[in-house]
Amino acid sequence: MTNDRREKRRFEVSLDATWDGSRGTYDARISDLSATGCYVDAINETLPGEILRLKVQISSGDWLEINGEVTHSFTSVGFGLRFVDMDSEQLAKLNALLEHLEISSKDSSSEIGS
Repeated sequence: MTNDRREKRRFEVSLDATWDGSRGTYDARISDLSATGCYVDAINETLPGEILRLKVQISSGDWLEINGEVTHSFTSVGFGLRFVDMDSEQLAKLNALLEHLEISSKDSSSEIGS
């Protein structure tokens, strides 16, 4: 049995992003992504419970804009974000990205086993 509280599969990624919080707009990178949240590598301070607007570059010129609540934060390192209030368009974009990551991870594992 695992101690991992997460119910959704998480993918290691490297996606450019920006986020808007109560103190401004900042550049960041998403390093971990699931259907319910992500980990944002950022040096700027956030506070648990803070609601942010996140923009993630998901393909050439396309962006996923989504709101999230900070679940935990490590100063000068990054923070965990739980997605909130997603509409059908945001959910469709996120699901398409996760499906692409799922297919890519299967392709990579089959190449390693070859």
